[in-house]
Amino acid sequence: MTYEKTLNFLYSATPAFHKAGGVAYKPGPSRSILLDNITGNPHKDYKIIHIAGTNGKGSVSHLLANILTEARCKVGLYTSPHVVDVCERIRVNGKTIPKRYVSDFIKRYYPSIKPFNPSFFELITSMAFEFFRYRKIDVAIIETGLGGRLDSTNIVNPILSIITNISIDHTQYLGESLSQIAFEKAGIIKPNVPVLIGEVKNREVRHVFTDKAKTVHAPLFFAEEMQVLSASEQLDNGLWRFYSQDYGTLENDMPGMFQEKNAQTVLSALKLLRDMRFKIPSKAVEKGFETAAQSTGLMGRWQTLRNNPLIICDIGHNAGAWEYLGSQLQKCAKTHSTLRMVVGMVNDKKISDVLSLMPADASYYFTQASVERALPAADFAAAAEQCGLKGQVFDKVTNAVLAALKDSQPNDMIFIGGSTFVVADAIPLFMNI
Repeated sequence: MTYEKTLNFLYSATPAFHKAGGVAYKPGPSRSILLDNITGNPHKDYKIIHIAGTNGKGSVSHLLANILTEARCKVGLYTSPHVVDVCERIRVNGKTIPKRYVSDFIKRYYPSIKPFNPSFFELITSMAFEFFRYRKIDVAIIETGLGGRLDSTNIVNPILSIITNISIDHTQYLGESLSQIAFEKAGIIKPNVPVLIGEVKNREVRHVFTDKAKTVHAPLFFAEEMQVLSASEQLDNGLWRFYSQDYGTLENDMPGMFQEKNAQTVLSALKLLRDMRFKIPSKAVEKGFETAAQSTGLMGRWQTLRNNPLIICDIGHNAGAWEYLGSQLQKCAKTHSTLRMVVGMVNDKKISDVLSLMPADASYYFTQASVERALPAADFAAAAEQCGLKGQVFDKVTNAVLAALKDSQPNDMIFIGGSTFVVADAIPLFMNI
């Protein structure tokens, strides 16, 4: 079976959350344990760093993986969702899993797996664990899919757990309050395993983590208290320069205001890993920061798609992310003639919270991605109008992007986002424009 036929088969045979939403959500470890047993418990053959959080966990995962790769570790990286192709989710030292391996895995294991009716995410997680064993990696960076406590990845026993931050998202699955969401994320905290919290703004959230860590005797660290950064500055191109306590001056290739918190989390994690006798030279950290997005294929984090007009895309899709994105867009609007927003969201988000953070003085092109979860563009536009945002409506991302380009002058700026899937539809377009 070809790779394309394999994917078509998987999407028809297994429910995929990134496409269909809640109908594909299968919480709990039971099926993951069964899959793990069938494949021979592969995740027990290498060290694991397990990462959860509402925002930033993808950037933290990619950056940490790249640094460890530069430190001459053989590193597996498992993240989700993908932007363009499923193979993005599974990498070893930056290189994606071969398409042939995906097809072969399904051919080899699906007859035994089929009776358990796994979700797409459960199956791909099992594939990642097995591929990492096949490649004989030293350490895997494993990002949770949704939440933590009931996530498919939570069958692992890591050497370090990281929770980047907590904000409101996926409330129908994780709870309505920050403390309820924190409880679900805290589910990755394991007995006697160090846990690092990247950012905590809420006292109740802090108590959730403190109580859980104390209950299971897990050493608890807060990145904001570890004094890893002496200063930082954002450069004119949106990139960051960090002045670190342990590694001197660092510059990264991941732009965006939120990367400061991510860097602080990663540098704190490196301090803990060094205590575990990981050998991480300063040169590896420096190079790891400089080439993180380039070497690991990270997409959709304040990514420049084109200049003149400047076109930026970002997959931030909840209020926590838009607290940063809104501020950065307001800053960009001051240096461009017109800010044009090509935006859409999915139908299971609290869109009013995000809309309230979008810039009011922009031209909007409301659209919808090509997934079942997409909120119809007309409905999104109607909700936006209630927040004082007005614009045109397009039923396809391609049409919205082309319209924004047609309307633009060289000194304008186009932003594409609101949903991972809007960005996913837009990026291939720029291979042809």
